[in-house]
Amino acid sequence: MGSAASTIPVLYEDNHVIVVVKPPNIPTQEDDSKDPDLLSLIKADLKVRHQKPGNVYLGLVHRLDRPVGGVMVFAKTSKAASRLSDAVRTRAIRKIYTAVVNGKPRDPQGQLRHHLIKDAKTNMVSVVPAGKAGAKEAILDYRVLGSLDGLSLVQVELHTGRPHQIRVQFMTIGCPLVGDQRYGSMHTKPGQQIALWSTELGFEHPVTKEELRFTSSPPRSFPWILWEAAFQ
Repeated sequence: MGSAASTIPVLYEDNHVIVVVKPPNIPTQEDDSKDPDLLSLIKADLKVRHQKPGNVYLGLVHRLDRPVGGVMVFAKTSKAASRLSDAVRTRAIRKIYTAVVNGKPRDPQGQLRHHLIKDAKTNMVSVVPAGKAGAKEAILDYRVLGSLDGLSLVQVELHTGRPHQIRVQFMTIGCPLVGDQRYGSMHTKPGQQIALWSTELGFEHPVTKEELRFTSSPPRSFPWILWEAAFQ
């Protein structure tokens, strides 16, 4: 991928969409840090690879938190962006994440429903009562895939895409994510990487209507390595 070739694998590309694996610790789009962001890196790469004059269109239809890696789709045309954004809004895009959490959820599988509110000043998300002004419902289904050494490997299907949703909801049930510097600092060493990965993305192609599904495995490092067989 130009200068980013070694860091951003492309899983699929056609005239309408591009599906990539986001590396951890890269912002999805430009933020106050002004660090290189995924949107700009892919745009620059498309411009070079396809020898495009002028600005390259690339539509952001969903996000991953900066420390999180895994599968993402971007739109290459405004029509594709509009249709994919609709699919996100109507929950027609299947988003599966894998996380390693501290402890073990009480039930081996279940659904978490909370109402969340984000403080823009601190960039922190809190669970609040349902009727609070500005609160948005957050829903996910989870399944515990295994537990070892006081940690659990959990598969999460996200039904709403609220900021920091998985991190806050698991913290709220007493199982903060391993390596979550923001919401699990009591269990986290400074500099430890968050154990959250976008492992599967499924959606209807915005133009051809073909059902597409893409997967990505987390890095072969701690704590993922405890369950290496799960990602073969």
